[in-house]
Amino acid sequence: MKKKWIKRIGIVFAVLLVLLFAAAYILVDVALVPASMEKTQAFEDITEESVAALVHTDDIQENRSKASGKTEVWLSAAPQAELEAESADGYKLKARVFYQKEKSHKWVLLLHGYTGWKEEMNPIACEYALKGYQVLTPDMRCHGESEGDFIGMGWTDRADNMIWIRYILSQDPQAEIVIHGQSMGASCALMMAGEKMPDNVKAVVSDCAYTDVYSIFKKQLREWFHLPPFPLLDAANVVLQMRGGYNIKEASALEQVKKTSLPVLFIHGNEDAFIPAEMAEELYQAAGGEKELLIVEGAGHAQSQDKDPEAYYGTVFSFTDKYISAGE
Repeated sequence: MKKKWIKRIGIVFAVLLVLLFAAAYILVDVALVPASMEKTQAFEDITEESVAALVHTDDIQENRSKASGKTEVWLSAAPQAELEAESADGYKLKARVFYQKEKSHKWVLLLHGYTGWKEEMNPIACEYALKGYQVLTPDMRCHGESEGDFIGMGWTDRADNMIWIRYILSQDPQAEIVIHGQSMGASCALMMAGEKMPDNVKAVVSDCAYTDVYSIFKKQLREWFHLPPFPLLDAANVVLQMRGGYNIKEASALEQVKKTSLPVLFIHGNEDAFIPAEMAEELYQAAGGEKELLIVEGAGHAQSQDKDPEAYYGTVFSFTDKYISAGE
């Protein structure tokens, strides 16, 4: 009788394990595979919830509209070119570069957010260009025109984006580079900062970064799907390591920023419902080099530049001007 019960318990455990990893497989697809994400009702629901969670005030809408008009005028005359490169694991990556009409050694690498694309960064690109910067905006893997099987959440992208740093240096060995990211792009910028960087990289601007991928997924698993993170998220991490080749527990902007001596400006909206402003505080405290923190009152996720453009760009350029001398 005892053996029968042990066998039954073993069968139940095996079935539960299969169900757990089946659910984990689905979770990885829904969260990190764009082709799968777009087919699910859950993705549509999450998108609607994310938009609803933004701050919807007249000043944000008006500032966003003004920025859009200003950007269109700039784009119509900006010298620009499309770029293509190949990642270390064989994916085609696309980017766009905006050149200055007069030679400038000031460069910025602008990194977009989760499920975004390079064109979303054009209003910020416009402001940098008007300050004399040459601008490079990539589509990170699985986004926009770039290939990929799994969204890298900044971790695999930290290596991909070194391709664009090398491109800038191939065009301009005297380049002085700022890496400016938003949301996932901000976490990627911090992850890059923790690696060995060429001396040409002078500063990082991190706009609404998350501390690490595991923590942000844990938060969203509770809020979007009303599920406890353990054991599903841990099973999903095992699946991702087998399928996508990276570990979300290692994908940490927090650990990377501890290793950098680069100056970092942290920006966050205090009403960010997606990535809590406390994460900016945690990253700021951990940063190893010179640093500054700007919390924008009344701004939701990735809305700081629209809530208070004067404070946003004023702080960005007063900070970067300390470390960028090229073209002055």
